Amino acid sequence: MVELTDLEKRLVDLLSEGLPLTERPYLALAERLGISEEEVLSAIKRLLEKKVIRRVAALIRHNLSGYAGNVMVAWRVPEERVEKVGRALAAHPAVTHCYLRRTAPDWPYNLYTMVHAASEEECRRLVAEISQELALPDYEMLFTEKEIIRRTRKYFSASP
Repeated sequence: MVELTDLEKRLVDLLSEGLPLTERPYLALAERLGISEEEVLSAIKRLLEKKVIRRVAALIRHNLSGYAGNVMVAWRVPEERVEKVGRALAAHPAVTHCYLRRTAPDWPYNLYTMVHAASEEECRRLVAEISQELALPDYEMLFTEKEIIRRTRKYFSASP
């Protein structure tokens, strides 16, 4: 487990809310934290070095940006192929998430991906292509029926 300072914890929570839409977003964060802009940038650099954060990036609401199709694909991948297949899936441009999980007695799928495309039909086509390319015939496609909640996670503050 990585040790974080109180400042780093407060900064992680602020970053999880998203950057302020201003000309100098790091200055705005600094003002909220009561420190200098340089201190914010140094703290972000430390968080990157500690691998607590991977990057600072914009999140795209795919459903509002022309990507109406999204599907979680549960793949059944032989254990000896998991690493190679996982890397190949993670590198595919249509895949945004790739996770390895335990199987269950009545659910043999161990590798999960999220695929986004302009439509459900396009998702189906992409998944079929991936299946063919990687010789993965055993999979289940779980399309989103309804988004119930989407929110950022506060990791260190007491408020939910």
